[in-house]
Amino acid sequence: MQTAEDMIPLRPDRNIALELVRATEAAAIRSVPFIGRGDKEAADGAAVDGMRAFLATVDFDGVVVIGEGEKDNAPMLYNGEHVGTGNGRAYDIAVDPIDGTSLTAAGRQNALSVIALSDRGTMLDASSVFYMDKLVTGPAGVGVVDIRLPIGENIRRLAKALGKPVDEMVVSVLNRPRHEKLIDEIRAAGAGTRLMTDGDVAGGINAARHGARTDMCVGIGGSPEGIVTACAIKALGGHIQGRLWPRDDDERQRGIDAGLKMDHVYEADDLVKGNNTLFVATGVTDGQLVAGVRREGGYVYTESVVLRSHSGTLRRVSSEHLVSKWL
Repeated sequence: MQTAEDMIPLRPDRNIALELVRATEAAAIRSVPFIGRGDKEAADGAAVDGMRAFLATVDFDGVVVIGEGEKDNAPMLYNGEHVGTGNGRAYDIAVDPIDGTSLTAAGRQNALSVIALSDRGTMLDASSVFYMDKLVTGPAGVGVVDIRLPIGENIRRLAKALGKPVDEMVVSVLNRPRHEKLIDEIRAAGAGTRLMTDGDVAGGINAARHGARTDMCVGIGGSPEGIVTACAIKALGGHIQGRLWPRDDDERQRGIDAGLKMDHVYEADDLVKGNNTLFVATGVTDGQLVAGVRREGGYVYTESVVLRSHSGTLRRVSSEHLVSKWL
């Protein structure tokens, strides 16, 4: 049995969680002038600036293992960048100031500002291969579904574990040409689909949450998003698997040179080791997970979630901010 003394090293996470919320709130608020304005680079640049400014004040020694700049040709919180004051505990950190820049630019749902954190040396650096094939479910899928099986078989297995008819199952998939066959197979199995334009972090988390409207999230999305999602899934007790999906032989070789395994199924503990992860997200636009940031008169309102694997909790943080301090 774990004693109080055993838990002491993990206590600072509670304070860091609130500090990380401040950083995702800053990124979301800074994006407000660009929501629905068609300029995803400007939105992302503002969010990066807001997040970096707040991360610089946090008492921890963070190294960015997963950053989005290289893939999106966007302003960076770049891989290898040190964040925080340098004092305190050492962590790996994954950042996405806006997961769903296109969603933000178009004013569509499910854009988030996201930070995930784990102990130093525990987070897989998959940055050399930009895409990953993923399968995510809630706790009912643990030991039941497997990414190596046909999607129809996984749907039937999960439906049985959930005690629901197959025709009531809903599967989230990014709406991409590469998924046409996958979508057809899901529907042929008798399940429904929820097609996402972007934002597969929210899609994965919604599939793993208790009482959510979707049962499974599958398909090829960003490998950074896969690592971020794994941090959240550990707090939710869900299931996640991933296989790297290099776009060409050159990218495949870069991944091999970086020590990554091609044609290998990465389990949750391969993506993020251990049981000390934090996931923080603030809504940029409205979605199933959190409400989007909104401005009303002299105030800006934000909603965030904090998922902590060590305690298995999901907390919601609703905040109001004076516009005069931000915009």
